[in-house]
Amino acid sequence: MSQLKEAALLFIQALVIVCASAFFASDVLAQQAASQSEARKDIVLKGDAKCTRCHDENDDYPVLAIGKTKHGTMKDERTPSCMSCHGESDSHINKPSNATERPKPDRTFTKGSTTPIAARNDACMSCHKKDSTRTHWEGSTHQARDLACTSCHQIHTQQDRVRIKVTQPEVCFTCHKEQRTQVNRPSRHPIPEGKVVCSDCHNPHGSVGPKLVKRDSVNDTCYTCHMEKRGPFVHNHDPVNEDCTICHNPHGTVTENMLKTRAPFLCHECHTPHGPNTPQLLGQQVVPNTVTTSGKNAVNITQGRGCLNCHTEVHGSNNPSVTNPTPQFRLR
Repeated sequence: MSQLKEAALLFIQALVIVCASAFFASDVLAQQAASQSEARKDIVLKGDAKCTRCHDENDDYPVLAIGKTKHGTMKDERTPSCMSCHGESDSHINKPSNATERPKPDRTFTKGSTTPIAARNDACMSCHKKDSTRTHWEGSTHQARDLACTSCHQIHTQQDRVRIKVTQPEVCFTCHKEQRTQVNRPSRHPIPEGKVVCSDCHNPHGSVGPKLVKRDSVNDTCYTCHMEKRGPFVHNHDPVNEDCTICHNPHGTVTENMLKTRAPFLCHECHTPHGPNTPQLLGQQVVPNTVTTSGKNAVNITQGRGCLNCHTEVHGSNNPSVTNPTPQFRLR
């Protein structure tokens, strides 16, 4: 009997030990699960716990910097999630057992991405198409030439270079190399100084005007700053009414006032050149080297080869010309 009692006691002791061990183990597992669930809380975006378990602050690419941008505003119900842009990416999150490398997300935006550009842009336009500045994206020059949004924009960074005045031109000059040269010429807009940028005149997302200008025409775009050239005047200069770029190159030239060519050569593109060394036809008589300033036989000359010496108001003038219709576009 005594042996049976000892065996029973040993069995009970062993059973107690097993139960205690099981209870302790389950408690440890529960604590681990709780700590894991707590560690996998969303950090920046809604539902980003799936991604941030790998893509954290130690990642080669600082993806968590998106929390410092408009895309990381948690209180805004329009804020996207990781999946909004990159897709569900199940195979990327749960690597298949037979895969040697982790598959890429459903949509990627890097330079070496195999995702079609249209699919990449659709991820952006699904939200941003509602913005009035992107109404004309479809059919625009950049869209027709398969330019991806991420070719210009950086999403996972607080400082998007194309949205900063000082750095924006360099982003545009990546493709527009001719304009890079022009803005470094003596007569130009203060683009390198960051006072004027490309987006002040152009809408890269599309417009109804030519050359992606923000207004309906080149002139209307120029008039947003140069209001004094708008008029109306008594005497309107036809090229001014038609297109400012007939005479000016807004990106920069070597001639003052951003003129394409210096006077009088610019004026002579439309107006017949005159001068003291050019024979003037007076009635039926050719009188060489004649310089007169009064009477009906007055001769128009370009003194010092500078039309602007007299015609100072080339954009338009209110100078009356009832008695003498010739001196238009003069100050008085």
